Amino acid sequence: MAEQPLHRALGLTDGELDRIRNLLGRDPNDFELGVFSLLWSEHCGYKHSALLLRRFPTEGPAVLQGPGENAGVVDLGGGEACAFKVESHNHPSAVEPFQGAATGVGGILRDIVAMGARPVALLDGLRFGEPGFAFERAVGGIGHYGNCVGVPTVGGEAVFADAYAGNPLVNAMCVGLLPPERVTRAGASGPGNLVVLYGATTGRDGIGGASVLASQELSDEDEDKRPTVQIGDPFTGKKLIEASLELVERGLVESLQDCGAAGLASSLAEMAGRGGAGIDVHLDRVPLREPDLEPVEIMVSESQERMVAVVAPERLAEVEQVCGRWELDCAEIGSVTDSGLLRAFHDEEEVGAIPVAHLTEETPRYRVATAARTLSPPIEHPPVAVDGDDLLALLGSPNIRSRRPVFERYDHLVGSRTVRRPGLDAAVLRLRPSLRGLAVSLDGPGSAAPLDPRAAGASVVFEAARNVACAGGRPLGITDCLNFGNPEKPEVAWELAEAIEGMARACEVLGVPVVSGNVSLYNETDGRAIAPTPVVGCVGLVADVRAVPAGWREGDVVLLAGGGEPSLDGSEYQARYLGGAAGRPPPPDHAAEAALVHFLWRAAPGLAAAHDVSTGGLAVALAELALHSGVGADVELTADARAWFGEGPGRAILACPPERAEALEGVPLRRLGVAGGDSLLGVPLAELRAAWEADD
Repeated sequence: MAEQPLHRALGLTDGELDRIRNLLGRDPNDFELGVFSLLWSEHCGYKHSALLLRRFPTEGPAVLQGPGENAGVVDLGGGEACAFKVESHNHPSAVEPFQGAATGVGGILRDIVAMGARPVALLDGLRFGEPGFAFERAVGGIGHYGNCVGVPTVGGEAVFADAYAGNPLVNAMCVGLLPPERVTRAGASGPGNLVVLYGATTGRDGIGGASVLASQELSDEDEDKRPTVQIGDPFTGKKLIEASLELVERGLVESLQDCGAAGLASSLAEMAGRGGAGIDVHLDRVPLREPDLEPVEIMVSESQERMVAVVAPERLAEVEQVCGRWELDCAEIGSVTDSGLLRAFHDEEEVGAIPVAHLTEETPRYRVATAARTLSPPIEHPPVAVDGDDLLALLGSPNIRSRRPVFERYDHLVGSRTVRRPGLDAAVLRLRPSLRGLAVSLDGPGSAAPLDPRAAGASVVFEAARNVACAGGRPLGITDCLNFGNPEKPEVAWELAEAIEGMARACEVLGVPVVSGNVSLYNETDGRAIAPTPVVGCVGLVADVRAVPAGWREGDVVLLAGGGEPSLDGSEYQARYLGGAAGRPPPPDHAAEAALVHFLWRAAPGLAAAHDVSTGGLAVALAELALHSGVGADVELTADARAWFGEGPGRAILACPPERAEALEGVPLRRLGVAGGDSLLGVPLAELRAAWEADD
């Protein structure tokens, strides 16, 4: 068998090699080719998605930093700002779930720290083929890293579907707080300033992760990719967080950058590109844990728990002193230049020299070819009689049952900010010492996404915002993680483009910008793509955490807010009991969805309870709220599957004292009944809880 050319083995096409030759005016050496392969990979370069992402609205009155940095930042007022971002670690988690998930958490923590923010919360979105060993290992990795560094995991979701059997999704979101004037950016500027690497030592773990692993499809033969999965050390990660924040607070660094995907190659190129400068790096100065690393291995290693800083020469001793106190390796490995080149040296010998613009601005940008799929017509479902047994069965199904066994493995109280814990809509964190709060959510689509990707993209934005609003939060910003298959396949490219269009329109009508995010493509195994999965995180400002809706009480009126007719098409009920997702769910009414979000965050302080109606429909949402409140309700629903379990339009269950209900206005409201008693829809709460909390 003929040996594959080096550029192809590294993930570059023949056309891209020709482009590199033309840009350089010569052949690249092997070191330079390795750097190009990583910076031009889909994971780092977004070459199949960058043009599509321009569709997102990214500006707004609260935005301090939009896309293009390590994380987005919004102004909360009162001298506080919030940095937040969601990223994927899908392929590493497919190869080794524990370390893949753990290092995904570590990476997103460093992104927030690189903005000068202290991480205060984590959320995770997990999608696996089924509950089992791989899922449990991923949960273990998330809990291990988050618990060790002392950052609470306060929300997220876990979804199980056959589409993710060979390619699970592990999306991690982090939220941090900082003063607005301390927003730290990653641009390298000021010729003569020093480049400092600090944190853990550098080894072979993670080499090729961004290109060989993250930017290609998987197959059954991927055991050989296990060495490209990074190994996390959360105790070093905790020291790195504290040292980084001290460096920023004391003004000892000019800029800061996480050393993650593609290692030094990406970190240095991005810093130089953002600062309009060049960088000379001396790889023999990098602290190593394996003494025999080749220069290219040092340059592209993805060893975890490392940060790169630009430091003025006169501050170097102070930086070294801070790192020494936190027992972190620290080395001056290079300097900022005005050459516009990323030059690498080893033992004083130049091993590579590439114009920074070739690695950043000249990254290929492909306009993907799309092949639209004809959407199915809605299904005319005949009436299907349901009763309490159907509710018990759906309530105990894998995608709806209680996530307590998952989130109890995470510390969700460390830091003493958590006002609302995981388990209902958005979590809420207190902005101490004030009584204001931050509502945070992370949501993805259900089984309806393949049926209409544009509607799914819009719906997931509205759901994330609705969850924040149900907790009393006024949505301020969005972060997204776009998980799709191979974009070189026209049908997948169409799904990606449609989902982005749907998300963009929803953000526009809400007036909420996208300030950060991540694209994860090539999520395929042996040619089978995952379902289109846009995941959205939302943050919102809560005026007073004492007024966050808690749960309904005896005598409260139970109302349904929002109009529109639910459908069984694309619902969890259909997917589980009617042969799988089919038909076409109703597209969201954008004006009505935005009005509902606006109504909810304004009305929430006066409500006893507010809960989004989503997966499982109205009956499941009522059961969840009854169990959360510890009180039943006397409500009446037509005993038909569509009324009980239909999904689609944005709706929310509200509860409040009768006198308060009369003052509510702005959206369609329907009285469902009155809270009280120890049963719901004819089923005792004890039976509902037993089904919801059952372990298979």
